[in-house]
Amino acid sequence: MNNNADILIDIKNITKKYDNGFTALDDVSLQIKKGEIIALLGPNGAGKTTLISTICGIITPTSGSISVGGFDTLKDYRDTRKMIGLVPQELTTDAFETVFDTVSFTRGLFGKPRDNSIIEKILKDLSLWDKKDNKLRELSGGMKRRVLIAKALSHEPDILFLDEPTAGVDVELRKDMWNVMRALSKTGVTIILTTHYIEEAEEMADRIGVISKGRILLVEQTSELMRKLGHKEMIVEISEPLDTLPASLQAFDLTLSDDRKFITYSYNANQEHPGITRLLKALIDADIRTTDISTKQSSLEDIFVNLVRDAA
Repeated sequence: MNNNADILIDIKNITKKYDNGFTALDDVSLQIKKGEIIALLGPNGAGKTTLISTICGIITPTSGSISVGGFDTLKDYRDTRKMIGLVPQELTTDAFETVFDTVSFTRGLFGKPRDNSIIEKILKDLSLWDKKDNKLRELSGGMKRRVLIAKALSHEPDILFLDEPTAGVDVELRKDMWNVMRALSKTGVTIILTTHYIEEAEEMADRIGVISKGRILLVEQTSELMRKLGHKEMIVEISEPLDTLPASLQAFDLTLSDDRKFITYSYNANQEHPGITRLLKALIDADIRTTDISTKQSSLEDIFVNLVRDAA
């Protein structure tokens, strides 16, 4: 980020320690710019929700500072809070309120004047308009989650936090919600989401942050993350099972499958000379006949698992 004027959220050296000695956040620094979609990936207990709650002013950090739109989240709480919409994990809704009334009421809580046209637009964007007169207890879990997003958007925030937004939502509804998030981002809304769905982060996010044990291990452009850390595997099916790999193949990063019928070669996808030609020649020289060859690109899930494992 070269242009500091674009930075909407500036997190500097945030630590959160509890009285029992548990460190939920450990010296976290992160900058997020306007209109960006950033995904925070991490296992349960990694600190994702704590980080969101700290930015929103729900949790007070032990040390460090956070500014939102140039305002300090502790000193200027009212200024920062009105810029933020938060969609929590829990499906907490007013069961006997109608969809329209609960979203409109939430707008009023932020001191915004009643504006039915804005509520109508939000509900239509989230495919909730035909449910506007339904009581919340009549809705499915996926629809209730949409209502939570509508409530978070009711006061027209600059920033939207989504904590596991599509947990328990079917695939079709999840993709609909991805489209809503993309549309919001295009209007300049900054979106920070936590997710357990690797494909959601890969599909949605401009950048991905990997967090584990309260520390951010890496923040990178999604495409750059795949380019830098991705690797490929070439799987060679052989005509006759091998007991062991010949000594002539030891120079290659090879593994032999349990059934002794497949040889897997791991290599960096970005290498100019990954050694495939040399390997194939070495297989011929070793009198190993191949019946099939396929390749597999490492996924973001592979990268994520490796990062967290290495940090353990």
